[in-house]
Amino acid sequence: MTAVLTGTRPLLRASLRYDGIRFVPWIVIATALSSSSVLVYPWIFPDPLERTALAVAVGANPALGVIFGPAFDLSTVDGFNAWRALALAGFFTALGAILTVIRATRGQEDSGQAELLASGVLGRASRLLTGVGLAVIGSLATGVIAGVVTGLCGGDWQSSLLLGATFTASGWMFAGVAAITAQLGSDARTASSLAIGTLGVLFLLRGVAYTVDAPAWTVWVNPLGWMTETRPATADLWWPLLGAVAFTTLCLAAALLLQSRRDFGQAALAPGTGPDRGRIRSSWGLALRINRGAVLTWSGAFVALGLVYGYLATSIQDILRQDTAVRAILAAGAATPDDLTSAFIVTILRLVGIIAAVSGVQIMLKLRSEEMDGHLDPVLAGALHRARYLAGNAMLAFAAPAAFVLLAGLLIAALAAGAGIGVSFGPTVLQAAATIPAVWTVVALAVAVVGARPQVSLAAWAGVFASFALTVLGPTFRLPDPYLAISPFWHVPSVTASGAGWGGLLWISSVTALFLVVGFVGFRRRDLAVP
Repeated sequence: MTAVLTGTRPLLRASLRYDGIRFVPWIVIATALSSSSVLVYPWIFPDPLERTALAVAVGANPALGVIFGPAFDLSTVDGFNAWRALALAGFFTALGAILTVIRATRGQEDSGQAELLASGVLGRASRLLTGVGLAVIGSLATGVIAGVVTGLCGGDWQSSLLLGATFTASGWMFAGVAAITAQLGSDARTASSLAIGTLGVLFLLRGVAYTVDAPAWTVWVNPLGWMTETRPATADLWWPLLGAVAFTTLCLAAALLLQSRRDFGQAALAPGTGPDRGRIRSSWGLALRINRGAVLTWSGAFVALGLVYGYLATSIQDILRQDTAVRAILAAGAATPDDLTSAFIVTILRLVGIIAAVSGVQIMLKLRSEEMDGHLDPVLAGALHRARYLAGNAMLAFAAPAAFVLLAGLLIAALAAGAGIGVSFGPTVLQAAATIPAVWTVVALAVAVVGARPQVSLAAWAGVFASFALTVLGPTFRLPDPYLAISPFWHVPSVTASGAGWGGLLWISSVTALFLVVGFVGFRRRDLAVP
């Protein structure tokens, strides 16, 4: 056993020194989510009337419950912080842990670093334990820093530290999940997709379980549900975190067992062999072939997303009637069930659009990955022009998200239209179509970054993060419209509203065109494979 672990400690120290900085953005995101809630809540919601209005707004839009989870108490600073930060900051911490583990395991095998390390005095399990150790330490730092900073900003210390502990526990659990998928996936991209897909499914199921008031067992079979059941600021329960420790331990044991039974560089999900002779004759076809696995995976994800959101739409009026404050609003005639249902449809389709934009950004970043791996030079050595190659990838990056939005929109429209809740099929599909230009704007920013300044590839995600923050988080902070308008999804009109304005779509379409020009001109002029 000792031989298997040989070299783990020095490798972990070296990895912390050179790669530890990569976890800092996730620490910053989690800390900012938690501390900002404590700082701005007394300013934005200074009196009980304002806080009651917030509770009504949250209860009137179940789509928020899918993202943030249940709002146990919005009348206090710490209750608001727990609702706004627990699910999201836990998600981002878990995402950071997944990427850390995959980078230190399958990523090193793909790049050849693992073979170089293995040539020294290093045990078979050392790299895996080092990757998990990096994620564990990074997640622990996230929880401690977020909890302490939140407490210093005015949050209750017990609630703040418990909230931070849920961030840490989320990171630990999905470090274990990533350790398993690193043994299953044939490469780093497949392994990370499996782990992130698992995180996304459990995150969605947790939100749906609370939104539709599902049986208690549906929460307790979900590891992310354990984090919500700690209930910071209302019950302050620490014992559900023990389940996270046990879950992490079991996942790590399973990963070590799988690693001991696989060959170096191999995996349980091996890729199939290609044809004897190539049949691809266009840059579009090449882009589709390279991204085929991701496109198929995303297609399945959006079928599931459409079914889940469609089911929520069919139950929307029953869900609204469960909220006492919303019932009072409806009884007073301040809003109608149709108004709230329409707002819910618009919100979930905007969320679908933001998620779809992720797939487009991934496709563009895959182009950069192919370039850095040296696969682009042989392709461009022939008659294929740079602009045509970029156009083929950009077409796929635009077409795939648009198809995903329409796919989910069709499912939502079909389910909602057949439920007798006042939602028609045609307008719902039109609402989905109206969301696509906003998706294209986000993807076009990735085209501009990859085409003109690929050295800052992280900036390709700026559109996704900004859209999510401004579309989902911005309204809870009552940001002024000029700030919310930075998100292209703010310009998507409600097609069923009287006098719906379409000028916003023309504006964001012009921004999309500008980003594309920047990307194509930059790609034509810059050097290739410059780190």
